[in-house]
Amino acid sequence: MKNNSFREKLRRFVDYGSFREEELKLPRSPETLDTDNPENRWLTTVQNSEKPVRARLAKWFTHRGVQVFDNLYRVAAVFICLTLISLLLSVVSFLPRFGGADNPAVNEVEERYVSKAIEETGTTNAVAGMISAYRGFDTLGEAHVLFVAACSVIALLRVDPSERKHGRLVDPELLGEDMDYEPNSDLILRKAAKLLVPLAFIFGLYVILNGTSSPGGGFSGGALIGAGLILNSVAFGFQRTERFFGDEMYHLVKTACLTVYALLMAYFIYMGANGFDDHVWLGVPGNIISGGLILPINVAVGFEVACTMYCFYALFRKGGL
Repeated sequence: MKNNSFREKLRRFVDYGSFREEELKLPRSPETLDTDNPENRWLTTVQNSEKPVRARLAKWFTHRGVQVFDNLYRVAAVFICLTLISLLLSVVSFLPRFGGADNPAVNEVEERYVSKAIEETGTTNAVAGMISAYRGFDTLGEAHVLFVAACSVIALLRVDPSERKHGRLVDPELLGEDMDYEPNSDLILRKAAKLLVPLAFIFGLYVILNGTSSPGGGFSGGALIGAGLILNSVAFGFQRTERFFGDEMYHLVKTACLTVYALLMAYFIYMGANGFDDHVWLGVPGNIISGGLILPINVAVGFEVACTMYCFYALFRKGGL
């Protein structure tokens, strides 16, 4: 049977030598016990039989007990997985037929999205109008999910700054991190990165800015910019990337984008809920400057996604930004 850390801890816990004698033995009287007393004879018998019982208990937990727990763990894991699969399949079986005319999705809301998108949002991309305007509150929640996910990964994987010096770990031989040998000396990778990284940044900005008039937007454009940051770090090392996108810049950009997005959506929702005119110029549909609040929202979401992607890569690779 293959060992793992949990089993080793279990063995160490139940090992014969790990028990404290004062915790397992019954209290002894400082005076000599009277063996003629039936109660004292019982106490003496229990004390004398304590060691064999403890040894048998430790032996069972060390060998048979671990096997029993391992088998129960496997059976429980399979049972839980099969239960979840059955539950999900049963739920899917009750969903309405795809493309059916009587589906709940085929209603006046869908017609409003398609027929009034240009007039009410100023964008020729109906998907962008739906995501960032009609259902902008949902998109704001998704942006907060990315923010919370990045904070969680930082809390779990961040390395103490005292253990790092200029992007290098203190004891690379002990920790065995491949980033200790960066920057990578792969000539082909560096030459390709010099060409692809600027193109990734430019194309990502293009996708973000044209998200109101063509397929694209903040999520797809941010993914391109994040991929450019990752490629730059892989080819040239973290030190070179940190010259323009370090820890302080990351926190500034991520916090500013999420704050701007929240304020824009708060204004948009407040004015709409109270029936007020938001006085936002929608621009000329089809141009870059169009869509009203959708354009700044796309910019905020794009940089939020880019920061999150690079944050995950940097934390998993070296434990910091």
